[in-house]
Amino acid sequence: MTRVSVYPDAARLAGAAVDHIVALAAEALAARARFRLALAGGTTPRPVYERLAARARAAGIDWSRIDLLFGDERCVPPDDPRSNYAMIRQALLERAPIPAANVHRIRGEDEPERAARDYEALLRRLLGETQVGGAPAHGIDLVLLGMGENGHTASLFPGASALGEAQRWVMAQYVDAVGMWRVTLTPVVLNAARHVAFLVSGAAKAQMLQRVLEGPREPERLPAQIVQPASGELCWMVDAAAAALLAARVEVREV
Repeated sequence: MTRVSVYPDAARLAGAAVDHIVALAAEALAARARFRLALAGGTTPRPVYERLAARARAAGIDWSRIDLLFGDERCVPPDDPRSNYAMIRQALLERAPIPAANVHRIRGEDEPERAARDYEALLRRLLGETQVGGAPAHGIDLVLLGMGENGHTASLFPGASALGEAQRWVMAQYVDAVGMWRVTLTPVVLNAARHVAFLVSGAAKAQMLQRVLEGPREPERLPAQIVQPASGELCWMVDAAAAALLAARVEVREV
């Protein structure tokens, strides 16, 4: 049974997502003195980051012990409007007291394969590995993900070779659907996370959300289905418009 938390609208979804981040940060800092958060791009997370920045000023979040990672990036300069980093910088980094050394961005301006190799090397230093070619020894504490209308998540698009990757943590791929290079975390890292939260909003996502949650398992066509943490917790946080087509057999918690 898949558990989905449904919120009346996008604003309440954003507020709940911030609560989730803050709670998991407190838990991780108490247990391990460090919290590692992988951020998603796209439109749904932006108000989450803006609210998180406001909460950071009010609640005194200890950003000195928080590492910010990126789930994927477009291969463009960091000041390009299409850059995930550019959006996150405007929504969060410029508004909260986050040490620059704690922000670990993917260098979208570099040659794609090099950017992927460099980011994987960074992650291996931060997370350690269970064995050569293995999964992270310490999973990312929380990975935030979105879902596109075609079922993609991060930059794992339908038919992408990264969907079947079993060793590399980060890959560069040219995505025909959007006509550009992307760098993305692979399922090796995503499925080693302690917590994963999908944030999905809007009626345009309703049909795809229904297919991903209720349909047959087809991760090659529906990449969001590939995210199944081995020992972590998977949470879908969606608004009522996105959840409109979900059947009763999916456990839905109205909040």
